[in-house]
Amino acid sequence: MEKQIEALFDAKPARYTEQDQRLFCAFKQELNAGRVRSAEPDSSRSSGWRTNVWVKKGILVGFRMGTIVDMSLDPAKQPFFDKDTYPVRRIVAGDGVRIVPGGSSIRDGCYIGRDVVCMPPMYVNAGAYVGDGTMVDSHALVGSCAQIGRHCHISAGAQIGGVLEPVGALPVIIEDDVLVGGNCGVYEGTIVKRRAVLGTGTILNRSTPLYDLVRGEVYAATESEPLVVPEEAVVVAGSRALSRGTGKDWGISLYTPVIVKYRDAKTDTKIRLEDLLR
Repeated sequence: MEKQIEALFDAKPARYTEQDQRLFCAFKQELNAGRVRSAEPDSSRSSGWRTNVWVKKGILVGFRMGTIVDMSLDPAKQPFFDKDTYPVRRIVAGDGVRIVPGGSSIRDGCYIGRDVVCMPPMYVNAGAYVGDGTMVDSHALVGSCAQIGRHCHISAGAQIGGVLEPVGALPVIIEDDVLVGGNCGVYEGTIVKRRAVLGTGTILNRSTPLYDLVRGEVYAATESEPLVVPEEAVVVAGSRALSRGTGKDWGISLYTPVIVKYRDAKTDTKIRLEDLLR
């Protein structure tokens, strides 16, 4: 499948054949089943993750291949037009996924694990992976190709950024047992390691360093490596005073994320998810 997808991406045909359509449908089934992923763990990489470029190419092939069609359940009350290759993902009761009524949308071509809870309205884009037991809360976004681990909580209003192009770019990675607080934003291939906690309103991207007050370290993305949040770090939104120039004269400070502690028993008690909701 990988070789066929690569060939179809590299040499766009004048017209897609039935064989091409069957190839993409089979590829999308593998995405839905979680057997192929746009990124996956790789212990040989310093970040612990690698991009599967061919998978991202396959997702893009689907957009090229598709034509815009009317998918509206009720054209007057709720019109819905999209590429016919990416309808709403089909989920049945046996999948063990809770989709609470209220306007959520999950696009075809993404993995949704068992016991995932989807609180309305939320959105999961094509190529994403959401692990077992994770909650995606109201108004939360899981972008294209983003990888979310098991037993995470993506809180209300949080944005997990997506990336399809360039095809070699690593998507955002949220590892197991991570709490992403309300109105957080995680973008540009940032990796949040297991059991980390992002406090309300924390923004993480390639441009802004992360200051570790506990270990006395500063973490930042490079041209070849993403920003990586350490395991069990508790990160909050902070500020850093400008030290020179007009900014210093005016007393201006810039936003920066700050690690204020690492998880302990007290932290676990505060952020424990309510089992009755599940």
